Amino acid sequence: MAAPEEPELSQAQTEKLLQFQDLTGLESMDQCRRTLEQHNWNIEAAVQDRLNEQEGVPSVFNPPPSRPLQVNTADHRVYSYIVSRPQPRGLIGWSYYLIMLPFRFTYYTLLDIFRFALRFVRPDPRGRVTDPVGDVVSFIHSFEEKYGQSHPVFYQGTYSQALNDAKRELRYLLVYLHGEDHQDTDQFCRSTLCTEEVVTFLNTQMLFWACSTSKPEGYRVSQALRENTYPFLAMIMLKDRKMTVVGRLEGLIQPEDFINQLTFIMDANQTHLMSERMEREERSQTQVLRQQQDEAYLASLRADQEKDRKKREEEEQLRQEEEKVRQTALAEERRLRTLEEEKERKSECLPPEPSADDPESVKIVFKLPNDTRVERRFLFGQSLTVIYDFLFSLKESPEKFQIITNFPRRVLPCLPTEEQPNPPTLKEAGLSRSEVLFVQDLTDD
Repeated sequence: MAAPEEPELSQAQTEKLLQFQDLTGLESMDQCRRTLEQHNWNIEAAVQDRLNEQEGVPSVFNPPPSRPLQVNTADHRVYSYIVSRPQPRGLIGWSYYLIMLPFRFTYYTLLDIFRFALRFVRPDPRGRVTDPVGDVVSFIHSFEEKYGQSHPVFYQGTYSQALNDAKRELRYLLVYLHGEDHQDTDQFCRSTLCTEEVVTFLNTQMLFWACSTSKPEGYRVSQALRENTYPFLAMIMLKDRKMTVVGRLEGLIQPEDFINQLTFIMDANQTHLMSERMEREERSQTQVLRQQQDEAYLASLRADQEKDRKKREEEEQLRQEEEKVRQTALAEERRLRTLEEEKERKSECLPPEPSADDPESVKIVFKLPNDTRVERRFLFGQSLTVIYDFLFSLKESPEKFQIITNFPRRVLPCLPTEEQPNPPTLKEAGLSRSEVLFVQDLTDD
């Protein structure tokens, strides 16, 4: 039986899948999808669970057997530093400790029982994160109201956004989980976190993200990082292309010791950060080189395309010129053929030449532009158009011409015009029985 096909992902789920793969470095898309589906497509919780697995903490879907939390000194991948509460000193101190011990035990036992029973009545509201940015901003405001404005610069965004920025900028990310009910929280904030040397150190060396575990966003990060006690801080950095917890600080730690421990963690992992920076620089240089190669290729391609375009334009221009010459030659051939046919038609339509002894005959000698002479007789009563048609029918005659008398010099109106639609006869034009007329070429005009 064939396995059922997995449902198609929506656009939002696809974007989360790609973002989760980029943050965790997992190559298998199936594994990324299974992890996100296990966390109901909550990318922040999925990323934290994956980070826990990388640092040796079992996944929330594969919890370890219940046992007291201890510092894992055999795990060299994560540096852990826990400050225990000081033991009572002297008779008065031990007496006070022994007297308060039953009350403390009873108080915390009843508190745990109450919280455990409350879970069956009302689910923990921190389990649903609806406004992670609002949770962080609310914590910052409450922190400033209680401890003042002199504090490290808090990252005002979600935990996932802080991870992304630290990864992009190749910076350390220090995560602080604020346990409001813990007895050491107030002293840590006043005497350590808000001191001038700690503020200066954190602001210049790393990103600082903090949230209260009473807020859904802080509680979710707390479930991911699995702190032992408060105050709790975790140092996270990009290591082996993954955002990894490289240091954990727990307990009431003094300012000088706090700075020394963070400096130690940074020094111990500086090589990894430098390696990531060099690798990113190499990738950047490779990308720049590839981009330059692509730009050079595109420039060469554009140059070749421009050459081809110019070549095509030149060929097209040459083809058009050749076609123009061919069409011109055809037009000239048609024109000459039409002209020849017109000459033949004019020649056929000419009246017969009169005899020399005809008293109405006129002998005319025509001098053509090529210095040849043509002689013919016409009648006084014939129109000047007959003279023009006779000259037009001659092969030696130009295409356009006019007939001029020598003395007095005048142009004979051989063709009809608007003012004179019927040209005059030879007699009306004042020609004698013997004339010499000149043919003037007007073709160029």
